[in-house]
Amino acid sequence: MARSSVAGDHRKPLEWLNFFMADMQAGIGPFLGIFLLAHGWQSGWIGTVMTIGGVAGMLMTIPAGALIDASDRKRIFVIVPGICTVVASCLILVSQEFWVVAASQVATAIAGAAIMPAVIAITLGIVKREGFSDQNGRNQAFNHAGNMVGAGLSGLLGWQFGYVWIFVLAAAFGLASIATVLLIPREAIDNQAARGMKEGGKDDKASGIKTLLECKPLLILAACLAFFHLGNGAMLPLYGLAVTAAKGDGGGSLFVASTVVVAQAIMIGTALLAMRMGGRKTGGYWLVMLVSFIALPVRGLIAAHLIKTWGVFPVQMLDGIGAGLQSVAVPALVQRILDGTGRVNVGQGAVMTVQGVGASLSPAIGGWLAQDLGYPTAFTILGAFAIGSIVLWTVFAGTIRQATGGAAKPAGAGPAPAPA
Repeated sequence: MARSSVAGDHRKPLEWLNFFMADMQAGIGPFLGIFLLAHGWQSGWIGTVMTIGGVAGMLMTIPAGALIDASDRKRIFVIVPGICTVVASCLILVSQEFWVVAASQVATAIAGAAIMPAVIAITLGIVKREGFSDQNGRNQAFNHAGNMVGAGLSGLLGWQFGYVWIFVLAAAFGLASIATVLLIPREAIDNQAARGMKEGGKDDKASGIKTLLECKPLLILAACLAFFHLGNGAMLPLYGLAVTAAKGDGGGSLFVASTVVVAQAIMIGTALLAMRMGGRKTGGYWLVMLVSFIALPVRGLIAAHLIKTWGVFPVQMLDGIGAGLQSVAVPALVQRILDGTGRVNVGQGAVMTVQGVGASLSPAIGGWLAQDLGYPTAFTILGAFAIGSIVLWTVFAGTIRQATGGAAKPAGAGPAPAPA
């Protein structure tokens, strides 16, 4: 009873942490393109600088996960990213030179690489494995709400007072994240539970790379996400550039804000829906992920034919479906696959690394495709990458379902097999 009371006391700060860190993670990203466009950058170079940040983040995810698993100071992995966000915002405002902007993106990417596994670890440490799926669903609903509010404020501030206020707002959310995580006492986080250890379990010192390469279900999940993010990563910033260029006016920040607000509003509902679907015995998170993969090719086709202001609604509603479902399903799947290994956060980092390969390459691919072949062709090609995800996820459906039985095991079924 005492444990439940303690968990309940700290769930609210945990949820508000997800709210504030949302803008810290993604608040600058969609607006960076139009900010640089206004300073004379071309789409190819905009995509390239985003890719540099993506590669830096990709290289840091496994080391970050390993450090989070090993550390008994989980909160520091939220505090440091908050500081990085403030520094990155200041760098972009000081100079728009290529290597200055690239450095800011590296700082932001390193922050993003650490903060997601850190918040997952803190959540596991507070609510334990039994409460993780439901709490993660609520966390993600708050995260999407934070993105929606942050994007709306960014759009209004950019429109009324200039793009500089978008970066000031991101820095403010970074400071708020630091303040919120400090409301969770260090002793409220069970470090053994936070890393996915079963009671009486033993640390086998498995590395993140080994976990990824030897665990077939984890590898399949990561590969599917790599294909998906290869197409998805560039879709939102590229769509913002396409419509802003077509309109030829100064309302870029307000339009990009609307693209984010529409998507995040849908994500709030889909995150809660994914939480409910994941607990069902038939389909569960496997079906959640399949639906998310299917949404991207449809989104690409619609984006290719609706490069108009009102096209933001169908395009970003589909983004909300795909990303909202994955925001709940992916951490839950990794937690179930690696339950009992004590390496859940290395596993989260490993999956983020592989999907990061796709996400980091996507802006450069999309930017140069748009520059050389036009925006409609770029959107169609980007959407088609998710076909690889659909094929893999369907072919290996049995493997995924067997490894992630978790709380959804049929009556009489044994525990899910340990990773190979």
